[in-house]
Amino acid sequence: MSPTTPSAAPKPENIWLNLLCNVILPGFFLSQLSKPDRLGPVWGLVVSLSLPLGYGVWDLATRRKFNIFSVLGFVSTLATGVLGLLKTDAYWVAIKEAAIPLLLGLAIPLSLRTPQPLVKTLLFNDQVLDTHRIEQALAERNMAAPFELLLARSSWILAASFLISAVLNFSLARWLLTAVPGSPEFNAQLGKMSWLSWPVIVVPTFGMMLFALFRLMRGVEHLSGLKPEEIFRTPPPKNQTG
Repeated sequence: MSPTTPSAAPKPENIWLNLLCNVILPGFFLSQLSKPDRLGPVWGLVVSLSLPLGYGVWDLATRRKFNIFSVLGFVSTLATGVLGLLKTDAYWVAIKEAAIPLLLGLAIPLSLRTPQPLVKTLLFNDQVLDTHRIEQALAERNMAAPFELLLARSSWILAASFLISAVLNFSLARWLLTAVPGSPEFNAQLGKMSWLSWPVIVVPTFGMMLFALFRLMRGVEHLSGLKPEEIFRTPPPKNQTG
């Protein structure tokens, strides 16, 4: 039986384009285009939401990789648009803002029971780590079970970071959204919230993710016996011509 050729790795996402389409431009358009002398609150909201929705469809079409975070982002953006156009009370917008990180926080430990835990997508992935070498070393030392326990502990750290973000997002929305729903002022507050909610989620999540990654790497070194330079994936050498 001939060995199968590994499929080509999906093209990495452009984080700056992601931020531009999902955070920066929607927030700017919400605050600037929703004024009565421009597009107004309804069309200002529609235009600002078309950017992240369009980016999500384009990203899935070009990279052809199912990503739970892209799906949740798409649903979150759509929910924001529906709540805004229906002039829903700000309390429910705050619930929506907390729901996405809350769902992620719950999904991370629950995904440990699936073939592809989210902790492997976030931390133990083959784009950064030489997962094949690590898994081979763990198998040779009969350390597969302790490694699964290590992944479980890392999952709970990540889950805690998203749960903290959910509380912060809800508090931020309740503090910022004070205008009448559907008004230009309310859309401007939505735009400001979109600017501020990203660091509110990213700062605690990224900090705790680094902590979880550090603990995971220390555990992998101990369990596998590999050196740090053997754990991380090294880029292939460039083809030399001439």
